Amino acid sequence: MSALDAARAEIERLGAEDVAPGLAAIAISLATALDGDPGAAATPGLARELRATLLELRKLAPPKAEGDALDDLAARRAKRLGA
Repeated sequence: MSALDAARAEIERLGAEDVAPGLAAIAISLATALDGDPGAAATPGLARELRATLLELRKLAPPKAEGDALDDLAARRAKRLGA
């Protein structure tokens, strides 16, 4: 899998493009440059920036509605009570 494919999949999974479209575009640009074989000197810097950008997108991504801690607690309580 290319860096571009992986970055696109991550952005889509997070649903972050709607929240931070500019940051998502930067991640795509960095991944494209990384896949374009810019040379050994630039690769570590591009990879580091792509990682940092994806981390920031993870922070900004909307939380998933399913499976949060409260849901887990309610499910365990219902199981314990035999519901």
